[in-house]
Amino acid sequence: MGREDSVSNGLITTATLACVAVLAMASVLLGWQKGRGGGRVQALIYEFQHRCALPLHLLRKISEAMTLEMTAGLTTESGSSMPMLPTFVEKMPTGNEKGVYYAVDLGGTNFRVLRVLLGGREKRVMKQEFEEVAIPHPLMVGTSVELYDFIAKKLTDFVSRESSEFSTHAAAGARELGLTFSFPISQHSINSGLLIMWTKGFKIADGVGQDVVQALQQAMNRQHGPKLRVAALVNDTVGTMAGGRYFDPDVMIGIILGTGTNACYFERADNVHKLQNGKPLPKTGSMVYNMEWGAFWSSHIPTTHVDEQLDAESINPGQQLYEKMIGGMYLGDIVRRMLLKLAREASLFSGEVPQQLMTPFVLGTPEVSKMHADESIDLRVVAKTLAKIGIHRTDLHTRRAVHDVCDIVTLRSARLAAAGITGILRKIGRDGKNGEYTRTVIAMDGGLYEHYAKFRIYIHAALTELLGEEAVKYVVVEIFKDGSGIGATLLAACHSQHG
Repeated sequence: MGREDSVSNGLITTATLACVAVLAMASVLLGWQKGRGGGRVQALIYEFQHRCALPLHLLRKISEAMTLEMTAGLTTESGSSMPMLPTFVEKMPTGNEKGVYYAVDLGGTNFRVLRVLLGGREKRVMKQEFEEVAIPHPLMVGTSVELYDFIAKKLTDFVSRESSEFSTHAAAGARELGLTFSFPISQHSINSGLLIMWTKGFKIADGVGQDVVQALQQAMNRQHGPKLRVAALVNDTVGTMAGGRYFDPDVMIGIILGTGTNACYFERADNVHKLQNGKPLPKTGSMVYNMEWGAFWSSHIPTTHVDEQLDAESINPGQQLYEKMIGGMYLGDIVRRMLLKLAREASLFSGEVPQQLMTPFVLGTPEVSKMHADESIDLRVVAKTLAKIGIHRTDLHTRRAVHDVCDIVTLRSARLAAAGITGILRKIGRDGKNGEYTRTVIAMDGGLYEHYAKFRIYIHAALTELLGEEAVKYVVVEIFKDGSGIGATLLAACHSQHG
């Protein structure tokens, strides 16, 4: 896998940032002036925009809260909203890795199986193949045996089709793999860890507290296929960070902004004071810490009735609140809930309340992105997108209101994410506040960041506001598409029994 084009925050000019900020804050006002002036729709949108607003002073407080919560999470087990989990990843790929390695990347409603042929420093990733598999919804709420057997069956079928191009380079014995498991894990070693809780729509009661590596290993053994061994258990953010570090030694942070959201980073061992399983962690060197920042919370974060309703009706009320305001799984439904409120309380859709809007998650974030990007005079993309979910014959005023809601929700999400990133940079001394500037690369993966152009614009604008125009030049975001899977194979190579 080659490196994707990098996105440097420093490329955004002062003039561009000013325009972005002005346009973002003014978009709702323009919609009011051109719409049903003074109506109930505009009043409700104004209230929603006001409650979602994140001016710079508030962003700074949230960013500072993130840093404080990180420190607290490294001090005691229950002192922070974020668990700050050790990953036992103390070494990263160097480029010298060789051989054939596999990965299972379970990060949401789909999972991927990969195989990679590594050729050392000169040849790097010589060849890779993968398959993506949708997980049937009943398996997401069934039993752990059913889920792991399904994954193991797909994996062993994939391994069985290994071509000679790979097999001639493989070491004798069991094929080794990295398991990217994108749910909160209490890790005990590089290849063992207990599931803390499910997120992203999964709810398998007997899986909580289970060693996920052992569960998958047992399922693979039940297949009676090729011999397989899990060499490394990693979170998707850690995998992304490892994949990024393979190509760029300045990678210090890994972030996922996709269906869900999370972050990890290198932390010095002498900054960690809490115990792990009653024992102190190593006090030398550095280790990658999985923040599980989707659980972050601060009283400074603005919420609305829509957020409270979404959380109350979710499968994990009171949990993952930061993720529920940022993750791609939720943004579309926040928009849907606000449109439903406008339909019920302000007759947004000509007095009708579309039945489609009563269905949770009928409106996805990809649809929000399309509508938000619509710059046509008649907002025809908004009209077509609404028609696809069964809402027809919308007038221009209605489409403008829908466009405004998309903008408000996305702007808040991006600015919250930027505040979190700045909090990490402050924690590791890379925010430039001490007058020293060091190139710091953030390895990024996830469809929300990759495919939602306005989200990217808003996040980089907020980073520049928070860091300043000089410091932000040294902070680079590089997209490593599918980096978590590649990173898992690389970490399997780093921790291979074949040496």
